[in-house]
Amino acid sequence: MIDLIGDIHGHADELEMLLKKLGYTKEHKFYSHPNPDRKVLFVGDYIDRGPKNRETLEIVKQMVDNGTAIALMGNHEYNALCFHLKDANGEYLREHSEKNIQQHIKTIEHFKDRPKEFKMYLEWFKTLPLFYETETFRAVHACWDYNSIDYLKKNLENNKLTDAFIRESETEKGALYRAIENTLKGKEITIPGEGFLDKYKHRRNEMRFKWWEDLKNKTYKEMSVQEIKNLPNIKIDSTSIKDNNYYKKDDKMVFFGHYWLEIKDGEEPAVFRDNICCLDYSVAKEGHLVAYTFDDELTLDNKNFTYVKNT
Repeated sequence: MIDLIGDIHGHADELEMLLKKLGYTKEHKFYSHPNPDRKVLFVGDYIDRGPKNRETLEIVKQMVDNGTAIALMGNHEYNALCFHLKDANGEYLREHSEKNIQQHIKTIEHFKDRPKEFKMYLEWFKTLPLFYETETFRAVHACWDYNSIDYLKKNLENNKLTDAFIRESETEKGALYRAIENTLKGKEITIPGEGFLDKYKHRRNEMRFKWWEDLKNKTYKEMSVQEIKNLPNIKIDSTSIKDNNYYKKDDKMVFFGHYWLEIKDGEEPAVFRDNICCLDYSVAKEGHLVAYTFDDELTLDNKNFTYVKNT
C-alpha cells in the first residue's frame, strides 16, 4: 500500500494535515505509518509559491531519509537547480528574468538567511529520480511519455540528474532536454490565434494537452488539461502533431501531478481513466492537497482519494 501525494508548493501545514488524515504520525522527527509496509510517494514540486517552503522540504526529506517516503523531482526543483547553476560562460542556466524570479521568490526569501541549508537542499534535489516504476504502477511529475522515459533510462544513472546532465540539457537543447521537458513539464501543442493569459497574466501560445489520449480528430478544447477560456473548439491541426505517442489504455496505472486541477463545489477528486490519475488540485491556488492510496487494485477507484483544503 502506498499513498501518492500531489504538488505541495510550500504548504507544509496542509501536508501535515493530510499525512495525519492518512494515519501517519510524527515520531523521532519524521512521519511514519503504523503499518510498516505503508509509505508515501511524493510526485514533486515541493517548493515555490507557498508560505512554508523550508518546513515542507524538511518534512519530505526527513521521511525519505528514514525510509517512509519516496520523493520524485518536479519541474520546480529542476527549475531551481537551473536558476542557481551556471554554464561554462558563467551565465545562469535559467534566466533571472522577472517571470522566473517571481516564480521562485518565495523559496529564495525563506532561505535568505540560511544559504548553507539551501545549498544542501539543492544537492538533495539531484538525488531525486525523475520517475518511479514497479510491476503494478508508475509515477512521474508531469508525463509518462514512452520515448522520453526510455531515453532517460538509457542515459541517466539510476534515473537521476547530475550537474553535467543539467548543463547538457539546458545548453544543447537536444534529446536530453526534450526528454526532461516532457517528463517534468508535460507535452504542449501550439494554439492557433492569440493564445491565452495564464494565472499569472503571462501570454501563452501553447497548451498542455492530455498525453494519455489520441490527438487525432480531437479539438483543442477536448484535449486541453485545463479549462481555458476562448480556446478554439476546432479540430487540432494535423501539422502541429509532432508526437502522438499517447498512453495505452491497458498499460500500468500511472500517477502524476503538475496540472492545476480543481475540486469544484459538489464534486470530488476523480481519476481521468481506469489507469490515469492526476494528483495536483491547486493547493497553491486556494485549492486542495490530494493523495491517492494505491493497494495494487486492478482499476483505479475515486473512493481511494483523500484530501485537505488550503487553510
